[in-house]
Amino acid sequence: MTPQALSIPNPSRRTMHAFVALVMGVALVLASAMQARARGVPESFADLAEKVSPAVVNITTSTMVAQPGGGGQMVPEGSPFEDFFRDFLDRDGQGNGPDRERRRRSQALGSGFVISEDGFIVTNNHVIEGADEILIEFYNGQGELPATVVGTDANTDLALLKVESDAPLAYVPFGDSDIMRVGDWVMAVGNPLGQGFSASAGIVSARNRELSGTYDDYIQTDAAINRGNSGGPLFNMDGQVIGVNTAILSPNGGSIGIGFAMSSAVVERVIGQLKDFGETRRGWLGVSIQDLSDDIAEAMGLENTVGALVTDVPEGPAREAGMEVNDVILSFDGADVADTRDLVRQVGNAPVGKSVRVMVLRDGETQTLKVVLGRREEALASRSNEGSQVEPEGPMRKSLLGLDLAEMNDDLRAELGLNPGEQGLVVMQLAEDSEAFAKGLRAGDVIVEAGQEKVGTIAEFEGRLKDARAGGRKSILLLVRRQGDPRFVALGLK
Repeated sequence: MTPQALSIPNPSRRTMHAFVALVMGVALVLASAMQARARGVPESFADLAEKVSPAVVNITTSTMVAQPGGGGQMVPEGSPFEDFFRDFLDRDGQGNGPDRERRRRSQALGSGFVISEDGFIVTNNHVIEGADEILIEFYNGQGELPATVVGTDANTDLALLKVESDAPLAYVPFGDSDIMRVGDWVMAVGNPLGQGFSASAGIVSARNRELSGTYDDYIQTDAAINRGNSGGPLFNMDGQVIGVNTAILSPNGGSIGIGFAMSSAVVERVIGQLKDFGETRRGWLGVSIQDLSDDIAEAMGLENTVGALVTDVPEGPAREAGMEVNDVILSFDGADVADTRDLVRQVGNAPVGKSVRVMVLRDGETQTLKVVLGRREEALASRSNEGSQVEPEGPMRKSLLGLDLAEMNDDLRAELGLNPGEQGLVVMQLAEDSEAFAKGLRAGDVIVEAGQEKVGTIAEFEGRLKDARAGGRKSILLLVRRQGDPRFVALGLK
């Protein structure tokens, strides 16, 4: 038998148009399905919610608080029985009646999640802070378990709890928050407004958000997060925790689609230290730093604003390694430093006692210093002010760059609360429409350097201005201290 071709003999034009339209329609449907699959658009979050729910917990905390005597009115104010009841409750006339001071139990709700089968639980510090009783309720209805606090970190608002269970607990793993992209799907799970287990879905709206903390690295999401969600997990589509739901931005206290979860990159590190030591142990370099602005970079002759500018080097690891004021830190332990926030996070994440190489730019040339890191927590606890030598007499005042400057003396030191022997020029007055005021200088500030050299007299300051103008500078860099805190300010030379 001779094979026959599967074709349409002599099709009409209308038939052909219909056939082409059908083929194009099928192709469009297939392309849309392939595109949806490529984007990872989920048909449902039900499987994911069912998978992770056993490890998500509700947290109830309670605290005994004092309540003023009386415990509230027993009779309406102004009633003829008011005096009678007051006398009854204060029978000894000294305010020592049985209802002089009541204590009531105040409760709060939050969320958390189990990270190991032996009962370690992560939540927010603000959920359990000050509580004298913490109860953990599990989604599967196995009842409540009391929890103890293993450790907390106020800087990242994280806490690690522990419960004891006869059976292994369901738990969830951490995921890599650094690979999450804006637009990726996420699911938030927790106990919003005390309603019990609840899931909400959304996308990653932004990355690397900073709210108020030094070590902030928040993921912003539009998944609904409300009060009570605090401490709960933010999941990727693989059921891994990539954030801890911590805060919302809202004018009314409810979700408006702007929520923040501390990234797992931060959480894993902090929780690991709390588990091992019961506290955090962050690296400490021992410098004060600030960002480089365009005018500061120009005043220093720098080509860009990359790096962190050193404003002070107190006693500590950096000083021992030879670091100096005016150094610009370009890299830390092999990683480039973009700005001060970047450096603080890198140092804080480094192990205490580690020997690291720090590259600095000094006088137009790079140098590499070897620094053995201290521990930030110990440094902050033991920080103290140090005095210096005695000051010469003969104060003088003069107006320069729109600043009314005075040479330092004992009276000014006492007035400003400065250490004995503190050197520099005191800003006595400045106009509110001046460049200096616009850049944050205020009366009482002390200028300790000009043009990256120390100044203690008006003559020295004038000499630095002259040198800067002769060198073709458009501005001069000042190192200014306010209540002991240093920062650089660049003022234009007029």
